[in-house]
Amino acid sequence: MERGTVGSANRGRLRVAVRTEGQSEIVTPAGELDHHTAELLREPLENALEAGRARLVIDCSALDFCDSTGLNVLLGARLKAEAAGGGVHLAGMQPVVARVFEITGAEAVFTVHESLEAAMEE
Repeated sequence: MERGTVGSANRGRLRVAVRTEGQSEIVTPAGELDHHTAELLREPLENALEAGRARLVIDCSALDFCDSTGLNVLLGARLKAEAAGGGVHLAGMQPVVARVFEITGAEAVFTVHESLEAAMEE
């Protein structure tokens, strides 16, 4: 796989790493995604879309918590990515995070993968 740009940001309870592999922008939030930290995830997602990367893979394996604000960030990115001919793929969700998507019905609008490896194979 091709490796491209790599970056990261940190705001207390959330760290976000970003890298490009092939046609995918892989965004890895680690920690708690909530009202106070959501902007830290929104920025790299919007930057990727503005740069023409419409296939966003969110590696959720290190995400410990996601509230409605975090969910809205991901839903907004999904709409923009789909409008650009791409999509948002969620990978490796922890049970507590997956439960938020299940309760809200949001799991039905995302492509969900068991692992990052599975998301990259598609």
